[in-house]
Amino acid sequence: MISFEVLHKDIWARTGRLKVGEKIARTPLLLPVINPHIQLITPSEMQEMGIEALITNAYIFSKSREFREEALARGLHDVLGFDGIIMTDSGAFQQSVYGDVAFSNKETVQFQRSIGSEIIVPMDIATPPDRDYSGAREELSTTMARITEALTIIDDGHLAAPVQGGIFPDLREDAAARVNETGATFCPIGAVVPLMENYRYKELVEVVLAVKRRLSPSSCVHLFGAGHPAMFALAAAMGCDVFDSAAYALYAREGRYMTPSGSLKLNELQELPCACHVCRTHTVEELKKSPEKERLLALHNLSVSLAEISRIRQAIIDGTLWEVVDERCRSHPRLLEGYRELLNHSGELVQRDRVSKRRFFYRGDESCARTEVIRYHSACLRFKPGKTCHISMNDQFPDDTESVFQFKPPFGIYPSEMAETFPIGQSEIPGWDGAMVTAGLQGVRKYIEYYPETRFTISCPQAWISTLEYSLRGLEDKYVCI
Repeated sequence: MISFEVLHKDIWARTGRLKVGEKIARTPLLLPVINPHIQLITPSEMQEMGIEALITNAYIFSKSREFREEALARGLHDVLGFDGIIMTDSGAFQQSVYGDVAFSNKETVQFQRSIGSEIIVPMDIATPPDRDYSGAREELSTTMARITEALTIIDDGHLAAPVQGGIFPDLREDAAARVNETGATFCPIGAVVPLMENYRYKELVEVVLAVKRRLSPSSCVHLFGAGHPAMFALAAAMGCDVFDSAAYALYAREGRYMTPSGSLKLNELQELPCACHVCRTHTVEELKKSPEKERLLALHNLSVSLAEISRIRQAIIDGTLWEVVDERCRSHPRLLEGYRELLNHSGELVQRDRVSKRRFFYRGDESCARTEVIRYHSACLRFKPGKTCHISMNDQFPDDTESVFQFKPPFGIYPSEMAETFPIGQSEIPGWDGAMVTAGLQGVRKYIEYYPETRFTISCPQAWISTLEYSLRGLEDKYVCI
């Protein structure tokens, strides 16, 4: 039986406990991909690195002369030398790349059960991004039929139910709703690798959020093929709990050196900018010339990936994930595009995000669209202003008003009694800029419109009067600037 317990939340991200049988893994969770024929790092070594779960391919095992019978006789855990959770993919990837792999849905599900897989995936159809709507809908129907068939074989809660539907949000929502009805806890989002390979992160955000809208909050969401640490934070913010990575090994074979913000070519490096064991015990030249270069690079790449997962977990606990997302997504223009698309959904995300956090660091225009700002603009409407109210943007406070509020961008108004509460007291901003002041004045506008019977006065620095007038245009009869 698979179960999932949420412990902490931030944006739509969660830390939690994924329980598979009697085994428990922490989420967000990285599953390294293991090919039994090519092991730059063995599963037992991974276990020593603290890895709690991994994923391998049932199709490869089924066609392997070396490993098939061993896996059937002894089980995956014994063959691989790994005591943690083992998930198996069905062969759907091979089918999407090579066509018919002569491995039916029923066969792969039964084979996965026979070799002792603990998270079993049916033979879903990985609909590519270029598939038209009718084709995507037809393939989704086939996937759902295969999930239904698989549930007649795997009825003890160990079946994963993939969510397909191509790049069409309505099909993804429909698929998520239907998967939800199966009662499956572990729900992979499939066929997104082409989007990530081609840096189509804006579309990735649309697809993932469509799925998340209709899945149960208790579902553990696996983003299939999300293997580079630069995008883990964005994926976690969207609500993905599990990632799988073959990139650590694939990049190593290509001589590519992973960092949390991208990858570098080893041959072009003069320094190793990392604190992992490999980088601290080798110079660049030693690593380049080492007969174990691929293995050492794989160890480095996996260490970087694991460190990023740990950083994301801590950020979720601290309530600082937005800052990690902001930092990582500025490493590539297309990631930044995905980040901005996520911010376009802040009105939806605010319903999922936590109310109080450790801090709010202003990092530019994008910070003005964060959930903390959207929530505050609505929450401050509870401040009762009386018949007259003064809003001070420059620390000037007249004596003849019933209520007085101060102004802090990008949030807007606040009473002095709340100066030490979140987010006003825990926000750090540099000198005012146009984006933050405009965002704060949007909150002021919303407040003035909410209390039409109140007469407002606003004291504003000379430098921001034109911004004030533009932001409050149409409300000239409701306030006086003094």
